[in-house]
This record gives sequence, C-alpha cells and structure tokens, in this order.
Amino acid sequence: MTRLLDIFFSGLAILALLPILLLVALALRFSGEGEVLYLQERVGLRGRPFKLWKFATMLKNSPNMGTGVFTVKDDPRVLPLGRFLRKTKINELPQLVNIFKGDMSVVGPRPQTRRCFDAFPERLQGVIASMRPGLSGIGSVVFRGEEDFLSGDRGTVEFFETVLSPYKAEVEAWYASNQNLVNYFLIIFVTVWVVLSPKSQIVWKVFRGLPVPPPALKGVLNHPSGG
Repeated sequence: MTRLLDIFFSGLAILALLPILLLVALALRFSGEGEVLYLQERVGLRGRPFKLWKFATMLKNSPNMGTGVFTVKDDPRVLPLGRFLRKTKINELPQLVNIFKGDMSVVGPRPQTRRCFDAFPERLQGVIASMRPGLSGIGSVVFRGEEDFLSGDRGTVEFFETVLSPYKAEVEAWYASNQNLVNYFLIIFVTVWVVLSPKSQIVWKVFRGLPVPPPALKGVLNHPSGG
C-alpha cells in the first residue's frame, strides 16, 4: 500500500514542483561550480547501493575535504546558494525521482552513505536496511538542523561515531517496529510542521515512544527534558 502511495505522491509532486525544480537547476548551472545535480551512492533496501539524487550544494571534492561525509555548522565546503537550498531542504527535492523509481519511499530511514551506515551498531544495521530509505522520516524530523549543532566538541568524528550514530540508529529502528499507515501520514504532517516551526517539540509529543536522547543531545534536539 505504501508503495502505491509513494508512486502517487512523488509523481504528483514532480509535476507540481517542476517550475521550481527548473528554476533551481538554472540558478545552480550559472553559479558556484556550475554543477546542478549531485549523485551519491547510498545504502538502500536490503543493503543494496543506489544513486541518491540531490541538487549540488557543496564543492565537488567535498567528500575528500574537511570532515568528509558529514557536514558541520558553517561548513566552508557549502556553496553560497547551497546554504539556502540546504536550510529550506529544497536540495532534497530531486529525491522525488528516487521515490518514483522505487529506490526510496516518501517516509523511511534517512539514506546513509556506506561510511555512515557502518557507524550504526551492527545489531541495528539489518533492521534499518529492511526499509526503503525515505525523503522524510522520523530520523529526518528528530535530526532536522543537525548541521547547526555539529560544532565544537560535537563537530568531531569521535562524537559522530560514539554518540550521534548510535542514537540515530535507535531512532530509525523505532520506526521499523512502528511502521503503519497512521505513522506514515503523521510523519508527513510533522515534517511540514517542523519546516514551518523548526524549534517545535511536536515530534516528542506525537511519537511518545521514541528512544530518549543521550544527555549530550537532549538540548540540541529540543527534547522536553532539556539537557
């Protein structure tokens, strides 16, 4: 049922957003490095790799520069127009093509690079790979604005591997145990809500069974208990 919804919603969205997609493509073509699309290999359903589509927002060689595959606050590798596209999540819209093709779903775990996926605890990797990655999802909502808090002590590879990735995996695994049409539509609703109100704690109120963040993440994730 969700696959039919994915095809319907992605096809409708591509048609409705086509003028915006073309406008962004033109703006990127004539700014920055002239790159329009960024295709990167991600881990998909059952661990199979697929090419994720995004609008180009960073320097072409960024995976081999700085902090590599994860982006930190005020990352110098992000292009000027790219900052706006990333902030508004417009850079993610080409993934509608991935959804229509069947690589992804509208709702599911965040699509990870192999490097980031391997940082998840092994006991949860199979659980997460049992789902199609999503354009949005519980992880996308909980970790919205992730780049903004990855700075200082939280902007290190060690923090990424020992604190952030294990908790991300717990959140995505929660959705694997709670997949249903109600949560599919609730996540779409909550995604729109947090785009309009980024500081909202709505995700914790709607999905009360979510794993509690570790102390180092409670405050930056707007968890009601603070931190």
